[in-house]
Amino acid sequence: MTHPVARALADADAVEAALSLERFARYVAWADGDRQKAVDLYTLNTQVSEALYVSLQALEVALRNRIHTVLSDAHGPGWFHPEAGLLTDRQNQQVAAAVAELIAERKPIEDGRIVAALTFSFWTSMFGREHDDLWKRTLHRIGTRDGRFLARKDFTTRLTKVRLLRNRIAHHEPILYWNLPEHHQAIRDMTLWLSPAMDDWRSGLDRFAAVHPPERLILARPDKGEA
Repeated sequence: MTHPVARALADADAVEAALSLERFARYVAWADGDRQKAVDLYTLNTQVSEALYVSLQALEVALRNRIHTVLSDAHGPGWFHPEAGLLTDRQNQQVAAAVAELIAERKPIEDGRIVAALTFSFWTSMFGREHDDLWKRTLHRIGTRDGRFLARKDFTTRLTKVRLLRNRIAHHEPILYWNLPEHHQAIRDMTLWLSPAMDDWRSGLDRFAAVHPPERLILARPDKGEA
């Protein structure tokens, strides 16, 4: 019969072999060299990443749909086409990339399909200062807080951090050193502002509080350039 300690070390060996040395090294450092604890931290990172997915999905869908609805009402359903003159050069390139993707997949080039193909980066870029006038004229209507329309700056800092967090999760990178309860709350807040119905849906599926430790983990931030 294999001793529990030997089995744990074998598990750590297997996980370490499956991961890049650089990536697992971050968890080993957090665990002060305890490789089984490092595996536990890696597992927790995966569980928390999974638990955040529902909230991130709810925010992304609510954000996309509210921006599209408000701008469609004001400028027509083709507001994102270059001839409408609402987007930056970079955003026009992103729209062109979405169209090219649909063509490559032999799907119909329809406004609804283009909107669905646009990335989260595109939607968050609608909160840039270059769209300040559009916000004052139209985009402030995408949501409300305490019965009042929102300003662009109500979203910008929160969304920038959430986008970075989303990208780290998508690339299976460590996120445990982030203040995750704070970012989870920001995601909840923005989803509620945009769509109370979507926030209700999210809350029924959200497992973040059940997965994340009650107390925030205090872990060293990786060096710049380190995963």
